[in-house]
Order: sequence, then structure tokens, then C-alpha cells
Amino acid sequence: MITCLKCGKENQDHYKFCLGCGAELPRAVAAKPFTTATPPQGVPAVAAPVQMPAPAIPAAAPAPLGSQRPPMPNAFSAPVASPLAPGPAPGSVLCPQCGHVNGMGNRFCASCGYNLGALSGASPSAAPAAAAIPTTNAGPSIVLTALRADGSEAGAYRLPDALNVTLGRDTGSIFAGDSYLSPRHATFTRRGPQLSIKDDDSLNGVYLKLRPNEPCLLEFGDLFRIGQEIIRLEELKGQGRSPDGVDRFGSPSKGYIGRLALVIGRDTTGNSFPIPERGVHCGRERGDILFSEDGYVSGLHCSIAKGPDGKIYLTDIGSSNGTFVRIRGEHQVGATDILLMGQQLFRIDY
Repeated sequence: MITCLKCGKENQDHYKFCLGCGAELPRAVAAKPFTTATPPQGVPAVAAPVQMPAPAIPAAAPAPLGSQRPPMPNAFSAPVASPLAPGPAPGSVLCPQCGHVNGMGNRFCASCGYNLGALSGASPSAAPAAAAIPTTNAGPSIVLTALRADGSEAGAYRLPDALNVTLGRDTGSIFAGDSYLSPRHATFTRRGPQLSIKDDDSLNGVYLKLRPNEPCLLEFGDLFRIGQEIIRLEELKGQGRSPDGVDRFGSPSKGYIGRLALVIGRDTTGNSFPIPERGVHCGRERGDILFSEDGYVSGLHCSIAKGPDGKIYLTDIGSSNGTFVRIRGEHQVGATDILLMGQQLFRIDY
């Protein structure tokens, strides 16, 4: 049995989240052996495709995030059950996020921590009525397909035929139980056959999954996610002189184009890693920056390097779980694009 450090409830050994409070359960994980860094020239991508684990964290041609291709009151229509999602056995509850079968008395999913208590009062009829806004019949029908941990479909959510549709935790349905979603998280906007999404100043943002081996332009201050790591690209700036004219000591920054800082809180960063002119590779087993304890990071996951135009680009190197960039402003999306909002992955289908 595993005893929850937060509420003291005893849970079975294979549970990852407490059934009483939803907190992540402690578990001893053996440290993985350290592997030497990738040579300066990098290594070719050899990652083999595997099934996708729990979303941790779900491209386009190189262009600024605010302009590259391809967030209240509107509710989604009732979810359509996926043929890949078998119903739970009598006396059990199927988690809509990861598909784990839980007991009727579970308040939180034992596998992913989803708030099962929100399902009892979250029905399409309980969601707020759609606001009276202009509608359009132009363009194809658009569906958000929720993806499970193994990559299978958890359900389909059809966007109403409205020019603007806002979703978030207040929308109800599957969104009600995701505590990482803001009440008003993101807004989808139709312009004829085109669809765009805008982050409505949500706390945790909207992330777009990059297409493998397609470089994405990064600007200083941009956030991206690999596995469970949230990373910010920062500019290297000298602090200058003090008010009384004294020069400050500091390590030399010549030969570096920026640094990567781990975001561990809303306004807090952890370790930082300088980016040399040749660029860096990130991974769990190989690369210049290693996340050896993050099982959702591939052996060799992504690269950050300067392009021929002197700008910095992020490239996913065929990772298993993908690389996600937080969008800025309004961003155009298209069919098969995958969005990460809160703890859920959604594929856009036309």
C-alpha cells in the first residue's frame, strides 16, 4: 500500500494518484545511469515509434509564432462516444481522460488524477447557453477529437457553427474536471474555411504540437514543453553597472546565443543551460541537456540551434510524445494539428 502524503489515505501499490484527494502518490524511482553528452555535431534521429503515454505535458514552416500556419458562454455539443472507448463494467467509472476503469467511490482517477467528481454534475444541459452571436455556414464541420494516453480516441466534440467559440473549465462536460484549464481558456474563430485559436490569457496556456523535423522559430520569452519539462528561451543580458558606477562581475557570455531556463512555478525558474553557437540537443539519454528522470522525454528529443538567417529554431527529432510550443496571440490551425490545453490533447479534424 502507498500512503498519500497529503491526506493520509492508503492506496494500492500500482496507483499513481490518490483516490481521496487526487494528489500524486510518492514512488521510489531508481536513478537512471548518466550517459555522456552527444558530440558537438549531434546525432541522427533514430527514435523508434512507440505508443503514446499519459499527456504531459500533446509544424509549420519557420515563421513567428504569432503568424505561422498552419482562448463565455458557448458550449460544445454532447460528446460522441468513440468506437475505441468501450463502456465501463457495472459498478465502475471510466476516466474520460486516460480510459482507466475506476471504482464508483473514487473521487479521482487512480491513473491520471482526473477529477471524477466533476462528471456527476457535468452534462451538456448543465453547460451555459450559447451567446447570441453571428453564425456562419461557410467552411467544413470542425471536430475536436480528444486523445487518450495510448493515442486512441476518447471522444469527439463538434464545434458549433459560430464565428467565435470559447471553451474552458466553465464549459462543462469533459472540461469541467480539468483543474489545469482556466474558466475561459481559449477561443476558436472561424473565417470561412480557416480556423484559428487564441489563448484567452489562461494561466497554463495553449500549446501546439510541432511536426517532426520541421523547424519552428523561437523568440526570446517563448515557452515550449517536452515530456513534463516546461522550458523558456531567455536572452543573455548583462546587468550593467550599479547605481554608484561599479561594474558587476559575471561569467563571460561570448559564444552563446541564449539560454534555456526550466519553469518550475508561475514566476520561478530552476536550472538554466546556456546555448552555444553550435546549438544543443535535449533528451533523456543522449544530448547536451539531459532529463534522465523524465520518462516522457525520448532518448534524443529535440534540438535548439541557430538557423542560416541567424535566428533560433526549435526542431522535434522524431520524439515519441512530441514537442509543444506555447502559442502567442491568435494562431491559425488546420486539420490534424494537435493542441495541448490543460491536461488534455485534442486533434483538429475537418
